[in-house]
Formats: sequence, C-alpha cells, structure tokens
Amino acid sequence: MMASMLTLFSLPSGIDVSYKTVERLYSDPEVEMALFNLHVLILKKKGVKDIDASGDSTGYALSIQRHYATEVVKRKDKAKTWVGKRAFAYSFTVMNIASKLYVAYGTSLRSEKAAFDTAMAMLKDSYVHLTSIRLDKYYSCPSYVDRFGCAKVFVIPRKNATLRGSRKWKETTREFVQETLQYLEQHYLRNNSESGFSADKRWFG
Repeated sequence: MMASMLTLFSLPSGIDVSYKTVERLYSDPEVEMALFNLHVLILKKKGVKDIDASGDSTGYALSIQRHYATEVVKRKDKAKTWVGKRAFAYSFTVMNIASKLYVAYGTSLRSEKAAFDTAMAMLKDSYVHLTSIRLDKYYSCPSYVDRFGCAKVFVIPRKNATLRGSRKWKETTREFVQETLQYLEQHYLRNNSESGFSADKRWFG
C-alpha cells in the first residue's frame, strides 16, 4: 500500500522515490526506534495503561504452495515450532481488548515461541501493565503462565495437564474447574486477536 502511494508523494516534492527506498528505511534501526517511540506516544494518548488483553500468534506463508491454517491442522502444535525450509514467518501480538489496539508484537522466522519472546520484550518497554491476558492452548503450561507476573491468565488446560507447578498455575487450573462458565466467558474474548489477524490478512495479504 505504501509503495503504491509513492507516486502521490513524488508529485508535490518532485523527487522520484523507489519502493526499495521504503524497504530500506523500515530496516534502519533509527527508523525502527522512531516508530516504536511513536507507538508508545499513541498508547499514552489513547490512555492505554492498565489493560485486559488477548494474545495470539499466526504464521505468514513465505511460499504460495503452503498455507498456515492448513499446516496447523496437519501438524497441530508442531506447526508452531516447525521450521522446514523457512516456510513461515511467525507473528505474536498482544491486543488491548477495550480499544482493539496492538500494544506489543513480535516476529520470528524460527518459531512462535521466539515471536512470543520478542513481543514480551516489547511489552516490557512500552510501559503498559497487563491486568489480564487470554492465550490459546499452546501456552497452557506453568512456565508461560508465570511469565505474566500478577496478571490474571486465562488458558484452557491441556489433556495431560497436572497440578505440578507454581501457586499461580494451581490457582488458574482450580478456577477453570470450579468456575468453568465464567472462566470460559473470559477466555472467549481471545477471539478479538483472531479477528485482528483475519482483518490484517484481508487488508495486507
């Protein structure tokens, strides 16, 4: 989209700019820093500070022969860490449910976990505090739940889940078992992230 608008920018300035110039600018660390600072300022202006969030990941096929949703069905959770011949670029985003704004994101060519780690690093630097977050079953284990500190985490326990783990993990599983309906109502809000990815892919391809 930005490349197709370059002609409009060139008309008033008289400067002919190639789309390659835009690609190189976006890979410049100083441009990346400026965009991140702008992101933080937008979040502050919108009053995004203590939030209820949803988190999810997706993959963008690097080849027209493969489709991410098809591979997930075929490989299940292994698709989230399967590298193959660098078939997918993985993306993980954290969305503020109230405003539908992304507050943090991460990408990786290696795995969904690596994209998740990058998003967590960005979240830490953006000064946004999570009150709660909803995640899919891939993150349903004590190590992931514990990474969110005091924030309430809504995940659906796996079939082989046990109570081994931290006090927070035990409390999460107890709430799932004893207050199932209210718990699932909260977890269902994760569909905001899925809707966001769907809109992104329709818009940007």
